[in-house]
Amino acid sequence: MKNKRPKQDYTQESLHEEREYGLFWYSWLWHFIRPIMIGLCVAVVVAGVAMALVNWVDRSFFAPIDPANPAPVAFTVESGSSLTRVSNNLESQGLIRNRTVFKYYADFLGYGQKIQAGEYQVNRTMSAREILELLTTGDGTPITRNITIIPGWTIADMADYLVREGVVPRAEDFLALCRGGQDYAAYYYVADVLKTPNVGDRLYVLEGYLAPDTYEIYTNATAADIVKKLLSQTEAVFKNAWHDRAAELGMTMDQVITLASMIEKEAKTPDFARVSAVFHNRLKTNMALGSDVTIKYATGVKRMSLNSADLNVNSPFNSYTHKGLPPGPICSPSAAAIQAALYPDEQFIAEKYLYFCSKDPGTGELHFSKTLQEHEMAVSIYAPLWQAWDREQGL
Repeated sequence: MKNKRPKQDYTQESLHEEREYGLFWYSWLWHFIRPIMIGLCVAVVVAGVAMALVNWVDRSFFAPIDPANPAPVAFTVESGSSLTRVSNNLESQGLIRNRTVFKYYADFLGYGQKIQAGEYQVNRTMSAREILELLTTGDGTPITRNITIIPGWTIADMADYLVREGVVPRAEDFLALCRGGQDYAAYYYVADVLKTPNVGDRLYVLEGYLAPDTYEIYTNATAADIVKKLLSQTEAVFKNAWHDRAAELGMTMDQVITLASMIEKEAKTPDFARVSAVFHNRLKTNMALGSDVTIKYATGVKRMSLNSADLNVNSPFNSYTHKGLPPGPICSPSAAAIQAALYPDEQFIAEKYLYFCSKDPGTGELHFSKTLQEHEMAVSIYAPLWQAWDREQGL
């Protein structure tokens, strides 16, 4: 009997300890699970809100106008219509909910450039996406197309390209607009060119100012439309900082673009700044620039090896017989060439490099020299390669 009470006390104490132990683990487990459950609840709420928002956006902008009304509606996309005009017409005919959202939606999905002219049967049970997919089937005539103007192209090159691509019917339509430039005097840089004393020496007033790039144009764009688009890009490319830098160098925008056009024709991009340094050094010492590319622009000669008749051609673009920059640009330079014209290689400037010549006609690699003697030595080495290249090219 004496042993029973201690045994009873031991059992109660054990139960108490076990109960405390269980509470401890329950508290620890709840402490661990609680933030997970809260996170899951928050995620469910956020997902619900997001889903509700998506559904609201879809109902408000992209869902069919009237799912119960399958009556066909005649809709026409005329040749040359812009995406903005198509969107406006769809909204006015009650086929979409919001023209602005539809336009951005079409661009986002990549349909903006695929809409084709034609007659369509649309109905109000169609979603915005279904309408876009329908408008790409048309009669096979897209309302826009792309053109690519290559750095180093002359205006004559561009005219040939536009005719070849069927963009304009006659090269002369394009050339005539570029020759005089008076129709584009509203562009400040064209107005400045028209005021230059030697403007009459230029083959085309707009030479150099039709910026190379890839452009989206309407299929019914005229030569005048294309000229405006290319001219406008020049303003976007030639930044305010470049105007400030030109002023530091004592150069006008026209002089910078003229120098850049020569750099573009003379070198590949890695050598742009070094060729620029040679030209800057020559200008500083009042040396003739002696650039073959200006001769080729004036004469149309394609050969690498120029003869004495080429080098003595009577032209203001002959940079062997006329000091300073030629009367104007000889092609449309890239932004990289303009950058190089403004920021020539400082080491080549400091070391007074004055000459360069082609080292490899195939790769465009150049050899640079500081003295006339070094240059003549390089010419004697590499001239046979130029002649061989001319023969290979049938020139």
